[in-house]
Amino acid sequence: MEPLTEALRLLRRQAVLEDAMRSRGGVRVTEERELYELRERLKRFPGAVTAILEASRTLNRPVDALSVTDVETFQ
Repeated sequence: MEPLTEALRLLRRQAVLEDAMRSRGGVRVTEERELYELRERLKRFPGAVTAILEASRTLNRPVDALSVTDVETFQ
């Protein structure tokens, strides 16, 4: 899988898990563990993560609303 695609998928999942942690009832231990593992996997794609976050800021849209095409436009 392409690094940009994988990093965007992981960042979307991270957003879902973080939202679950903030919601009423919080998050289960298994989801919290998944979040830590996900963050470790994201460390393998520093360039892709940077490009995604820059596109997110430039477009003023959350990461989970971006597509690969949106990110590639700003690279």
